[in-house]
Amino acid sequence: MYGAPMREPAARWWRYRYRAAGMLLVVLSFFTASQVSGKKKTEPRVVRWVEGQSGCTFVRGDDGKYRWGLWSNDLGVTLAVDSQELQEARHRIGHVFGVELTYRYRGGGSLEVRNDNLSLQFLSHHQIVHPSLDPNHLTGRLQSDADELSYQTEREIRKHPEKRDEFETKLQDFEKETAEWQEFLSTHSLNPVKLDPAKPETAGWVFFSAKDKWIGGWRNPEEFVLRIPLEDRVLEFPFKLPPSQGDLILRKRQ
Repeated sequence: MYGAPMREPAARWWRYRYRAAGMLLVVLSFFTASQVSGKKKTEPRVVRWVEGQSGCTFVRGDDGKYRWGLWSNDLGVTLAVDSQELQEARHRIGHVFGVELTYRYRGGGSLEVRNDNLSLQFLSHHQIVHPSLDPNHLTGRLQSDADELSYQTEREIRKHPEKRDEFETKLQDFEKETAEWQEFLSTHSLNPVKLDPAKPETAGWVFFSAKDKWIGGWRNPEEFVLRIPLEDRVLEFPFKLPPSQGDLILRKRQ
């Protein structure tokens, strides 16, 4: 008599429970399928420069630069590094390390060249990796440093008017070097571009910060790995400075 009215709520409760369990299984199966599909996703293949391997070249130029060349299917990339780059980086404003890249595309479609996704690994210094510097941001940072030095110079001159000439000379030298750097960055940096049969080549400089608490004095030799991510592959350039013990390039007189 009193048991009959309880059967319907109980049955309803079980129906809700089974529905909730079914929905949970659907959600779990969705995430499981997502994980499986994620595992199947292949990473871009790595194309690495290896001495003596087909498509890999190395040249000592009479302009004082070492050049490593790597061909991968329809694309050839040449990495050029000045033989004095280690010394220059230490004395350069901002302590930046520069490389020059040349891209040659021989495909029938198109290939995107970027300047914001490259990286340089310092193998001799805890294998730390630094990303490529944005040339516009680097230019702005140089200008900020010049403005700050100008402000500090004015303050020091007020404190020590007898040293005006000394302070002003240092400021003028810094401003001159900054202006030259800004001009170089605006005219020689690697710019983003899409290569195709109508425009198959591009070239420019890419810079990386060489200032870090993990980067001490330069080793001999100094070892690096430059990585260039592309749409379907990653180019890797392992290189040393100097490439061999006692390596010396005799620069051709201009």
